[in-house]
Amino acid sequence: MDHGFMTLDQAAAHLHMDARELKHFAQREEVPSQKRGDDFFFEHRLLDEWAQRRMIDLSPKQLTGEHLQEMDERKKASAAELRIATLIPEGAIQLELSAKNRGGVLRDMTELAESTGLVYDKDALFQGLVAREEAASTAVGGGAAFLHARFHDPYIFQETFVAIGRTSRPVFFGAQDGEGTDVFFLICCTDHALHLHILARLCLLAHGTTLLADMRAAPDAESVREILTAAENGLLGSLRRG
Repeated sequence: MDHGFMTLDQAAAHLHMDARELKHFAQREEVPSQKRGDDFFFEHRLLDEWAQRRMIDLSPKQLTGEHLQEMDERKKASAAELRIATLIPEGAIQLELSAKNRGGVLRDMTELAESTGLVYDKDALFQGLVAREEAASTAVGGGAAFLHARFHDPYIFQETFVAIGRTSRPVFFGAQDGEGTDVFFLICCTDHALHLHILARLCLLAHGTTLLADMRAAPDAESVREILTAAENGLLGSLRRG
């Protein structure tokens, strides 16, 4: 993991953000930074963590703008169009999590991720998830949470994937709306930019479609895949038309 520092221009390029906008965040002390003379410097891992938190807190309108920009960047780079449903390995959907509290959910989701065979360090993943929830909850309201480690470490995973868990009853997970959480997405990503892309897509799906309600009614893992695929296709269609 890179713990080094980046200049303002390097940090802005890393986040696909205008340097002036990032500088304003730094001047208002809304993003972790160090000022040396007239220049701002950003620690790599703290900047990534801030970007993840910011993504979850964006409004649907802001999310749409950021996501469209990222989709355009991926297209220019000839990258394949993201489909979250294709990132879910066989066996990575568990609709009967037995956990009754936050710690249990994190343990169960770590075990689910490890069962894919794509996790190199299960303990590091679990500790990263705990650290993230202690710093700030990944619950986004509406009964969903987008779990991920506090600091991005591409060497924990063999490849990028997403795991999904559902509890039989809502668990208190620190959502701002005060409601319990019962649908959990675990993002395991080897690339930070892709991580933010997945996070934005999931936020848009959670807040702008019937995905969560449909997933709660899903009888099995295959139904969840079909529901996610349909919701994602609908979202992308509306984004293109918009």
